[in-house]
Amino acid sequence: MRPCKFACAVGVLLLAVFLRTQNPKPAEAPPPSPPGKLAKGKPSAESPIRFAYQPIAFELDSCETPERHAPETMAGGVAIFDYNNDGKLDIFFANGADIRTLRKSSSKYSNRLFENDGKGHFTDVTEKAGLAGTGYDMGVAVADYDNDGYEDIFVAGVYRNTLYHNNGNGTFTDVTAKAGLNKPDPEYGPLWSVGAVWVDVNNDGLLDLLVINYLKWDIEHEPSCPVDGHADYCHPKMYKPTPNHLILNNGDGTFKDVSKEWGFRTHLGKGMGGAAADFDLDGKMDVVVSNDKLFNWFFRNKGGAFEEVGLDVNVALREDGVFISGMGVDFRDLDNDGYPDIVLVALDNETFPIYRNTGKGSFVEVTRESGMTLLSLPMAGYSPTIADFDNDGWKDIFVTRGHVQSLLSAPRVAVEQPNTVFRNLDGMKFSALTSEAGLTSRPVSRHRGSAIGDLNGDGRMDVVVTAITAPAEIWMNDSPGNNHWLELKLQGTKTNRDGIGARIKVVTKSGTQYDHKSTAAGYASSSAGPVHFGLGPNASAELVEIRWPSGMVQTLRDVSADRILTVRESATGPAF
Repeated sequence: MRPCKFACAVGVLLLAVFLRTQNPKPAEAPPPSPPGKLAKGKPSAESPIRFAYQPIAFELDSCETPERHAPETMAGGVAIFDYNNDGKLDIFFANGADIRTLRKSSSKYSNRLFENDGKGHFTDVTEKAGLAGTGYDMGVAVADYDNDGYEDIFVAGVYRNTLYHNNGNGTFTDVTAKAGLNKPDPEYGPLWSVGAVWVDVNNDGLLDLLVINYLKWDIEHEPSCPVDGHADYCHPKMYKPTPNHLILNNGDGTFKDVSKEWGFRTHLGKGMGGAAADFDLDGKMDVVVSNDKLFNWFFRNKGGAFEEVGLDVNVALREDGVFISGMGVDFRDLDNDGYPDIVLVALDNETFPIYRNTGKGSFVEVTRESGMTLLSLPMAGYSPTIADFDNDGWKDIFVTRGHVQSLLSAPRVAVEQPNTVFRNLDGMKFSALTSEAGLTSRPVSRHRGSAIGDLNGDGRMDVVVTAITAPAEIWMNDSPGNNHWLELKLQGTKTNRDGIGARIKVVTKSGTQYDHKSTAAGYASSSAGPVHFGLGPNASAELVEIRWPSGMVQTLRDVSADRILTVRESATGPAF
């Protein structure tokens, strides 16, 4: 949330030294655009990554009030997934509610489900699907928790989370109570959840749920934080931390809270994002949790329990030891060495830290070396998503941008900002594309969640973005060039049906790249489409190797490009 001044001269000196070491010339933030105005710049025809705006009939309503209650600035989760198994990716938006009652007292607060016709055109099917919701909803996590072949939806919210079971006929049923997920925390009471991660922590073929909880909030005891004569959103230090919850899937439609037994409950934080990957390639999924102005957590899966090792593996803090406003996070291999790396975003003057996986049980921060320090210093970010947006074989980073503070803090603070895509220049070097990528063709806004997927079947990854009290944005990827691509839709048999946790290696004449199946990324959002690979000039992959969480290893050879390939887990060889 809102950054504050350092409490002592030592802190100021540390920051000054940090900034001086990043680049000899200080980065200057561009002047903020007036509310509702376009950011300066226009798309470049030469940009290797380019997006075109497409509207969708949804506006995020967080019930923003003059009192500036904390949840009002944090809403905005979105999911991309195929809800009806027609092969076309659909969109779900979580929405707010009346901040005083935490109830959806008007249709303007309805969550929304939009069905895709396969060409990037969307129809509102919320009412038929039964997904309008009832409470103040924040985040969304999608996965097939019961292995019936249909994607289910977990909605995280303020004081209430909701689990929707996909009935397979275009409708959903609220099974929260039946699943045992409607109980308040026995020590902390009802909590404010911002998102969740579906992950099979014990490789039993059943997806478990890690719920990311933010801070302890109570509207009756909201602190007052005036700024320049008006109320604004308070610094997170004004609120107490809370634990995250690990909930184990019993396999019968119910879940069990094992937060204490598995090592999560004793670590109190102010969680803003969660992502999962097997960082040490031991076959067990590990989890990173970004915290707001606290140590980031890194939970190493030891089998039967997690060990928090954030300081040991060097991701708990920025390299200069300063707490930052940790927002969303993603956890994927950026440099094609087979080991997943971490990127998280924060507010202006805090940078967007990148942690490279050394492959030796730790990370090293490469924010400065990658160019990200200078590029991101004037920016406020919320949701980072890693994907190959130009299909050149190197994963890029799309970041939604916008400040946590209210519009009344402008122009002192650049509250509304455009989004930015950071193009990967063949490894761990990045260039920032904003106007060049067409992302200033819409007014600046307070952007929040983001989800990615190919919405029109052209093999390019598109992006859906939410914004506080503003229309949602679909950014259709119309990047130039004829690079090839391949998408893998996994179907687990012994592994969970979605194949979450499966590690994939793709080899072409240009080299080798890696990714893994996970639906969690960014802030409060979920991307549940097939696993996407850009192949550059290569019209086929020489090798595709899938290492399933069950231990099975599946190898495919001479796989033609430019298609979605469904792969069913098999011990005997290729299965399509």
